[in-house]
Amino acid sequence: MILLPWTRYTWRVRVLADQLERAQAEGGTAWSLASARACARPHCHRSLTGVVCTLGQHMVATRPPTHGTLIPIARPIITEEEIDAVAQVMRSGELVQGLWVAQFEEAFADLCGVRYAVATSSGTTALHLALLAHGIGPGDEVITTAFTFIASTNAIAYVGAEPVFVDINPVSFTLDPDAIEAAITPRTRAVLPVDLYGNPADLVRIQEICNRHGLALIDDASQAHGAATQGKPVGSFGTATFSFYPSKNMTTAEGGMITTDSLPIAEAARKLRHHGTQQTYIHDRIGYNFRLTNMAAAIGIVQLKHLRDFNERRIANAAYLTEKLAGLSTPVVRPGDRHVFHQYTIRLPKERDRFSDDLKARGIETRVYYPLPVHRQPAYAGRGFERVFLPHTDRAAEQVLSLPVHPSLSSEELEYIAATVLELWS
Repeated sequence: MILLPWTRYTWRVRVLADQLERAQAEGGTAWSLASARACARPHCHRSLTGVVCTLGQHMVATRPPTHGTLIPIARPIITEEEIDAVAQVMRSGELVQGLWVAQFEEAFADLCGVRYAVATSSGTTALHLALLAHGIGPGDEVITTAFTFIASTNAIAYVGAEPVFVDINPVSFTLDPDAIEAAITPRTRAVLPVDLYGNPADLVRIQEICNRHGLALIDDASQAHGAATQGKPVGSFGTATFSFYPSKNMTTAEGGMITTDSLPIAEAARKLRHHGTQQTYIHDRIGYNFRLTNMAAAIGIVQLKHLRDFNERRIANAAYLTEKLAGLSTPVVRPGDRHVFHQYTIRLPKERDRFSDDLKARGIETRVYYPLPVHRQPAYAGRGFERVFLPHTDRAAEQVLSLPVHPSLSSEELEYIAATVLELWS
């Protein structure tokens, strides 16, 4: 998405002012123009023009945004800076696994406060390689959550290991540390939590459990770029993996990353992503083609420079929604944690799907992450998971609904989302 130049920002402010005058002339809803200025930050698509409904003491949804389309659940920010970076790579002729990938790995390791980062072709391949690098395979068990995107579990299946599902904390939606120890058996080799929605799992406690039982911690941080728990960055606990899919807090179009302080894990992952290559055309094990392109890395280098700003806007948008949606079950942030709001997820005790349809009819896209837990997915039928009892997981799947929170939201869109949710719910 190419950012609008200043002249078009000025035009938009004038259009909003005209809309204000027309609304006042029609004698309908009272309006006040809070401000009329545009943000000068190069990566900011957000207009700071504030049109605020002042009718009574509550917000009123008056009309949908004049886009002619839905307010999307995600809207990647791609500017001329990323486009120029990709063009530079293409002009160089060095397209795969080169200087740009190495620079991206170094910068991402710095973000997570670790020694090593290994770029891969996707978040799924990052998980796959992380498990292989830890030597996990057939006959092994990995304790994990069923309330996640299926890739988290698929990676366990890829290496021939068995997922062991335990329930989530109903407040954080992440793996419940109190449920882990009861699931440990002599075959358990690792614990794989998921930092769902950008909210860190209780990684400090999970790391303590892993250390006590000699287990690997493999943290699926695909939705938690820049998050932290108890002052420590997500990505620095055990071995972690990230995804750069377009909907994530930062993107490379497609890509993934493994972070670790272990040199043997990093070396194994690097070798496995390139066909088990020990040196050019010498392969000491069977590996994969899980390399990241230099074009993707070039996008990632630019995106990473702006990640803090992206996240701050997500956090600010989430704070606004939480303030306005008082009375609904909104996200809770554990003290000492930095939730980066990949998704802003509320809970609705009834008629969630009808409510989602009503919001779509008003021009607001929502998503359910995730409507069917992994242990109930047809792909895993016949493996005995139908006997697994996960009441908090099942209830969350019936009740969660994610609202737009991404940094591309304008003030007008954010206000309209909050007002419409309140109006429909009341």
